[in-house]
Amino acid sequence: MTDLATLSKSEQAYAWIRSRISGHTFGPGYRLVLGPIADELGMSVVPVREAIRRLEAEGLVTFERNVGARVTLVDETEYAHTMETLGVVEGVATALSAPFLDEAALDAAQAVNDRMARLLEHFDAHLFTELNRQFHSLLFEPCPNPHLLDLVHRGWSRLSGIRDSTFASVPGRATHSVAEHTQILDLIRSGADPLEIELAARNHRWRTKDAFLDALHSRSRHSSGGDS
Repeated sequence: MTDLATLSKSEQAYAWIRSRISGHTFGPGYRLVLGPIADELGMSVVPVREAIRRLEAEGLVTFERNVGARVTLVDETEYAHTMETLGVVEGVATALSAPFLDEAALDAAQAVNDRMARLLEHFDAHLFTELNRQFHSLLFEPCPNPHLLDLVHRGWSRLSGIRDSTFASVPGRATHSVAEHTQILDLIRSGADPLEIELAARNHRWRTKDAFLDALHSRSRHSSGGDS
């Protein structure tokens, strides 16, 4: 756990704001006003502005003319397209990696998934998301096709602004995600057909997409008071 007291003021502001975005205290569209945040943190607006610029570079914050900084809204269409594409290319990359994954690599992936399982009881969306990235990286990085790997990396980069939001919005999805990780590992360990591994990895990604979009639509219906 990072000790905020050892960080620069800009880093303190960054960590503070990011944790609130990750935890959905500052939800999509929330306006980040420099003065009140600086007052809350007991610092000037300069390091807060620097922190917000850093969050903008990561895609978590968007600047709007005449409005200022807001927590980035989720573009549903872009999200869906990115997750669909990532599901396809990551599925193939994972299948092509399978022959190169020895017991040590699979044990390392299992250890990460075990940590994710233990985290379910006291859920931390940001840490869970980071462990999820580590798990999948262990399985697709040995892929011998550099073009596929480039596409996978691009997909993960596009999701950088909303990955934390996925599991924070749908914490129940985390339990299913851990179980699906186990299924993928079991397939690789058993020497399953590459197509079966590819489909398991692809469907895993697409189920996360569907759960997140369903949660967004549900919140939208509740906020508008409609049932349709």
